[in-house]
Amino acid sequence: MAESKLIPKHGGYSKLKSFQIARLVYDLTVRFCDQYISKFSRTHDQMVQAARSGVQNIAEGSQCSATSNKFELKLTQVARASLEELKLDYEDFLRQRGMTMLDPQHPALQRFKSIRPRTLEEVQGWVKQERAISLNQHGQSWTPADAGPSVAVPVGPRNTLNSSCLAANAALSLLNLACHLLNRQVSRLARDFERQGGFTERMYRSRSAARHKN
Repeated sequence: MAESKLIPKHGGYSKLKSFQIARLVYDLTVRFCDQYISKFSRTHDQMVQAARSGVQNIAEGSQCSATSNKFELKLTQVARASLEELKLDYEDFLRQRGMTMLDPQHPALQRFKSIRPRTLEEVQGWVKQERAISLNQHGQSWTPADAGPSVAVPVGPRNTLNSSCLAANAALSLLNLACHLLNRQVSRLARDFERQGGFTERMYRSRSAARHKN
């Protein structure tokens, strides 16, 4: 029986949807901070570290689940808290600069969710596309960046969605999804721990089963 095994199957964090989304958020945050946050600002390091903490704690929690369900639960909660902190940083970035925080039902975010990005390049492609749409909606002509250096790309009015605004909103959308997945993960881990106990309980059951065989 599975519950008689002292060391159950563990790890496999790379297959967790929460890990995949958190890692994409980390890649996006590194690029975002390098482009839009001063490297001399404490916020730069804090955002990158919060994003990294989300990824690392999911992975570490998955690995240590073999011998400590309690520690797995704790580290998953730490990952969730780190990503919540990062959400606040992105929200502050938009608020302090008077930029728009898009409603979840905004057409741009609906298009973002529909592509289900898995890589930083896909996120960047969406930003480029939405930037073009925003400029065109405000009566601005748009020329693809690969048309050549001699072609000037116009800058739209202040109420268009600029690249930093779009990137921050993309990050927030991914963070909302990651936090939702981690909430479910924490709830499942808590239920499993209540029903099955942890490593100590498995050791007891394993000893008991061995004695009954002898």
